[in-house]
Amino acid sequence: MTGTDLVPLSIDAELSALARRHRAAGGVGMQLLNILGGQAENLLERLPDKVKERLETATSRALDTAMNAAAGSRGWVPDQKGWLNTALATAMGAAGGAGGLPTALAELPVTVTVLLRTIQGIAVEYGFDPDDPEVRRDCLAVFASAGPLSGDDGSDLGFLSARVTLTGATVHGVIGKVAPKLATTLGQKLAAQTIPLLGAAAGAATNYAYTSYYQQMAHVQFGLRRLSQDSGRPREELVAHLRQRLLQR
Repeated sequence: MTGTDLVPLSIDAELSALARRHRAAGGVGMQLLNILGGQAENLLERLPDKVKERLETATSRALDTAMNAAAGSRGWVPDQKGWLNTALATAMGAAGGAGGLPTALAELPVTVTVLLRTIQGIAVEYGFDPDDPEVRRDCLAVFASAGPLSGDDGSDLGFLSARVTLTGATVHGVIGKVAPKLATTLGQKLAAQTIPLLGAAAGAATNYAYTSYYQQMAHVQFGLRRLSQDSGRPREELVAHLRQRLLQR
């Protein structure tokens, strides 16, 4: 019996569309690797030991700052089109990479804020309120995916079915769970921006790749949430069917 036999045709079509988005998200990472001409696992070795040691703490702070800034900006900065968010993040990456590691580090929390606002905007597209605690959790959960440089398909699926209660008192706990994976992702980005003579180009390329990646993964996250609500099927069940489709490619 196949995954198609287990679900109605309408749900099957939606899951197939989400699987295409998931594959497209991973494809962006390969484009980035081609641009940089290196291997993902080697990029982190470019960072100074002190930076690597403090990266998780810096990422947690960036997420905390982003949560406050993104929420506060919704009242006066409307959600933007996906291509505009990508263009903005790409420009910021170029500026951050132009000055090497110091400017790249300074750019990091700004980039995370733009990414979070982009994810919140996609939540709105699917009819969800970014101020709802569960939706805020899902916005953060998108960052728990491995990032476009990972080759581990499973790491991009575990967070989709994770259930973590998010309230004002526990948001730091959720950030603590998300930060380690995002730190690895951002570490690869920072390392790329330190490549001699390619800082600005690498910064633009990595920000383009990561913005594209997280937009696609946000569509998967909130597409599954909407499909679960509309169909009455548990999200964990839908994730299992999605995994089947990804394994069949």
